[in-house]
Amino acid sequence: MEYRPEDNENNVPEQEDSRDEPILDEDEDPVTAEEVSVLTVAEAESGWRLDLYLTSHFPQYSRMLVRRAIQSGCVTIDGRGGKPAYRLKPEQSVTFRLPEIPREAPKPENIPLEILYEDPFLAVVNKPADMVVHPSRGHWSGTLVGALAYHFAGTLSTVRGPARPGIVHRLDRDTSGAILIAKDDVTHANLAAQFETRKIHKEYFALSQGSPALDRDWIDQPIGFHPKQREKMVISRNDPQAKPSQTFYETAERFRGFSAIRAYPQTGRTHQIRLHLAHIGCPVLCDRLYGHQAEISLRDIAGNHADANGTDSEILLGRQALHAHRLTFEHPESGKTLEVTAPIPADMAAVLNALRKYRTLV
Repeated sequence: MEYRPEDNENNVPEQEDSRDEPILDEDEDPVTAEEVSVLTVAEAESGWRLDLYLTSHFPQYSRMLVRRAIQSGCVTIDGRGGKPAYRLKPEQSVTFRLPEIPREAPKPENIPLEILYEDPFLAVVNKPADMVVHPSRGHWSGTLVGALAYHFAGTLSTVRGPARPGIVHRLDRDTSGAILIAKDDVTHANLAAQFETRKIHKEYFALSQGSPALDRDWIDQPIGFHPKQREKMVISRNDPQAKPSQTFYETAERFRGFSAIRAYPQTGRTHQIRLHLAHIGCPVLCDRLYGHQAEISLRDIAGNHADANGTDSEILLGRQALHAHRLTFEHPESGKTLEVTAPIPADMAAVLNALRKYRTLV
């Protein structure tokens, strides 16, 4: 069965759209920051927009990067978050966790790419696990944008700057699957608008520990930044800066101790699917942040089953079992609905086959 957000049978309220809060893809990492600067708003700066205020004090950062830093929680005013358009008052204290400045255009790298769909306007690529989408500290090479720069040289959008040619959205390093690439700025703007208005439908496939209580349901829990661990997010009902987040899920298959789940995020918060599934007691398998183990072997699944002897120490999966399985969207040029599916990757398929062999419910 296919789920679409308009099938909201439980009447989960729609969120108010905001141009200051673009829809991010599942597992988009927060802006990284190392240094902290604290400023006091002068009388002459009263009424300035927060983003313009920071850009004036830190000219090395573009306004786009400053806006992203604000939206990622790297900026507080008197200890509370704010939006880029917030108007400042005299004597307010602005704390800015300075983000890393992206390098210039990535070096093209001849890295193999599985192209699921391509035409003169866009492409859909099947990103493998263990690949960072764009360069960042510690990951200057081997990135998806390096591969894109090689395979689509000179034919990628420039909307997100020289460090992210063609990138409309992104996936976490260890999440595999379909990712949209824009070949020109007009196409990029159209696809970005579809993401922002939730017209692009995303289906993820996950393997989880445990089984949901229901075959299908909504998870409606706000997500905010973890107060102590920068790389983690947290369900945060009492945090005014936490963002409303909704995920619809279906239990595709149940096994003893495990499940296969289809997840359809309505919003696109950082780590949303991983955190929401962990919240209902079904963390994504091999999720190092929100799960219980970092890898799973055939022995973990088969136990003492006789026909697994001799091979049961084989590691089947060593990354989070989350895959962007399907994207459905309106083609910016033709207006026709386009559906692109990324096959289940070999490591997750191996686990699924082992579960079907050794963990079926009687």
